[in-house]
Amino acid sequence: MVLVSLWVNLVERNKAVEEAEKVPAISTGGADQRLEKIRLVEEKHGKKTWELEAKAIHHYQSENILLLEDVKVIYYAKDGHSFTITGHQGKVHQASKDMELTGNVLLTSTDGYRLKTQSISYRHGSKQAKTPDPVEFEGEQIRLTGKGMLIDIEAKTFKVLSQVKTLWKGGRRG
Repeated sequence: MVLVSLWVNLVERNKAVEEAEKVPAISTGGADQRLEKIRLVEEKHGKKTWELEAKAIHHYQSENILLLEDVKVIYYAKDGHSFTITGHQGKVHQASKDMELTGNVLLTSTDGYRLKTQSISYRHGSKQAKTPDPVEFEGEQIRLTGKGMLIDIEAKTFKVLSQVKTLWKGGRRG
């Protein structure tokens, strides 16, 4: 079972919110190429590490970026769990594999957790995702809301940066 650690660090809150990037409006005019209904898969040592699906993709070769419409990304963790994230629009920096998603962003995990927000940015090098926007996080026994968030996928940690409210749903152990 994936252990999700929740904590709020008030000392770092202001610093993290200031560092959070706003995702600019995405314009698809002037693209070098346009593809529809695409699916990309990355494999390492015969195992999938991630998949990306989109309704349409606009490639800007000189900037080395991809703009995406109706995006779905599946990240496969080393422990066998997977995380699916969807959003209306996305931007991928091809060299770094960094990504931003905007518009009704939903992240779900195979162990039943769901996160909703309006935008999220993912940094491939650090395996971290963050947003300055309001977030709603829900699992079988917990519901949490707040503003701003930082997820470290490899460390399996989750920080809500401010205005945190938590509802413990309880539950029975079998």
